[in-house]
Amino acid sequence: MSGEQQATRTIRLEVEGMGCAGCVTAVRQALEDVPGVVRALIELEGGWAEVEASPTVDPARLVAAIDAAGYEARLARGGPVP
Repeated sequence: MSGEQQATRTIRLEVEGMGCAGCVTAVRQALEDVPGVVRALIELEGGWAEVEASPTVDPARLVAAIDAAGYEARLARGGPVP
């Protein structure tokens, strides 16, 4: 691996329908399965996910991945964090 760090951006999503640690794991796995996602942090009580991903990742793809896992998601107010 070279000394260069790949550029990433942070995308914050609101997630509904999570009720337990298993839900957190399912959402995290769904997000981490999206190509270009580096890391996903899920907050159960706050109902949000923060995703570190390559700049080419479409936030709509993240929403779709969470929806496919059985939860409801939407881009948080303010959208991606620059």
